[in-house]
This record gives sequence, C-alpha cells and structure tokens, in this order.
Amino acid sequence: MIKEGEAVKKTILVVDDEKNIRLLLSEELTDEGYDILTAETGEIALRLIEEKKPDLVTLDIKMPGEDGLSVLRRIRELEYDLPVIICSAYSVYKSDFSAVAADHYVVKSSSFDELKSKVKEILGND
Repeated sequence: MIKEGEAVKKTILVVDDEKNIRLLLSEELTDEGYDILTAETGEIALRLIEEKKPDLVTLDIKMPGEDGLSVLRRIRELEYDLPVIICSAYSVYKSDFSAVAADHYVVKSSSFDELKSKVKEILGND
C-alpha cells in the first residue's frame, strides 16, 4: 500500500532480443529508481503493454520476427500516448520515417547517460 505523499514508481518496459542488453538496461534503470519489465519479442511486449500498462517503453529495432518499427506501429494503435524510446545500435534508422512515431531515438553505446536523460525528461523526476 502506498502512503500519502509517497511517490509511485514508474514502470519501464525494456524490449530487446539480446539478453545481455535487457539485463544491463534493467540494472541501469533500476538504479535510477524505476520498476522494470522486459520482453525479448514484440509479441511479448505488446502483451505486457496491455496487461501491465508501463509508463514508458524502450524498443530495439533489429529483432527476429517482427522488427521494432512494426512493433512501434502496433503500440501506437494500442496506446497512442505511451512514450516510446527507440534504442538501437543502428543510427541509420534515425531518419527513417517510421522512427518519427517514437518520442526519442537513442543510439546504443557503452554509456546509457543519453537514454537515462531522455527517460527522466519524459517521466519527470518525481
């Protein structure tokens, strides 16, 4: 039970087919005070969005099966206002028309500072 005046933790869904990236992002974002859900496929991500109602999604583009851009289109059909940050190793997609539907586009690097900054910008500092 949440006490009066106590902040509710925001939940982030991390969608990436690479287990190590999911674990790393989970750890980094947990350290920032967020609750984390993870999904290795678009199908799992869409189910979690419907069931758990996360506050924000980080989404990889290159995944087996349905790619991140088509998952993004489906997220927009389900939850139009759900913030989505594309988090990809490929900067070439940054100019892709479909990626414009995302709230932000972050290129994966060894530092997650840019991603954490964008998350904080979207979800606020409460």
